[in-house]
Amino acid sequence: MPEPTDSPVTVRQVAVPTQIGFSPAKSPAAPGVPRPMIEIDDVDFFYGTSQALHDITLNIAEKEVTAFIGPSGCGKSTLLRCLNRMNDLIDGTRIGTGQIRIDGVDIYDPRVDVIELRKRVGMVFQKSNPFPKSIYENITYGLRIQGEKRKTRLDEVVEKSLRGAALWEEVKDRLHQSALGLSGGQQQRLCIARAIAVEPEIILMDEPCSALDPIATAKVEELIHVLKKDFTIVIVTHNMQQAARCSDRTAFFYLGKLIEYAETRTIFMNPGNPQTEAYVSGRFG
Repeated sequence: MPEPTDSPVTVRQVAVPTQIGFSPAKSPAAPGVPRPMIEIDDVDFFYGTSQALHDITLNIAEKEVTAFIGPSGCGKSTLLRCLNRMNDLIDGTRIGTGQIRIDGVDIYDPRVDVIELRKRVGMVFQKSNPFPKSIYENITYGLRIQGEKRKTRLDEVVEKSLRGAALWEEVKDRLHQSALGLSGGQQQRLCIARAIAVEPEIILMDEPCSALDPIATAKVEELIHVLKKDFTIVIVTHNMQQAARCSDRTAFFYLGKLIEYAETRTIFMNPGNPQTEAYVSGRFG
């Protein structure tokens, strides 16, 4: 769940059914083909007059890990933030042409409730950002602002989320101590626990291990493997080995364009584009 911000987000309100398009009924995929959770079609994106994304088209499968790779400034984090409309918080940004759909719903439709969208699409940032509160209060923050007050329910979610983030055994005896007293790796797993506490369907991770040591990185990577049983995960990473270890499919971006998107083993073992091959082999980027 994103860190609270004072930046205003203006969303036009119209009379429509609650949670437009976020229907519990899910269309089945063809046999043997993963169901697309996120569909990105011909998307252009602009920071003011500067175009950051050019005609991006790809489908992200349900309950898989998809990695976005590419050199700095190639647009991968910009696209990631488009998936929960975090770019709305930056003045002058806009989607040009194209659509981004989650479960078939255009998330940039003005009738979509952005708060509801971000409940469904959690986010873990590059730098761990626990709130200056207790571990318990970090996990329950999202539920409390949704109006949940039952202690039994909050206790249940805290334990479930911390177990889901492989952190329960390490912190169960200090839930009411400050989260800022945790190590960097523990703080990042706490942020993952906080994200899954509100039961999203999608988790976005923007360089989640870049500030962690190898041992903490390994724990987060192990956690990603476990979480994909229940969540669709999209991860931005500069670490080629991490993308190869963690992801089912990988998208390579360069200068705001999607160069290649395929199963991860194909991207790293037999890429179809010479630019992809040069990047993953370390010859540029």
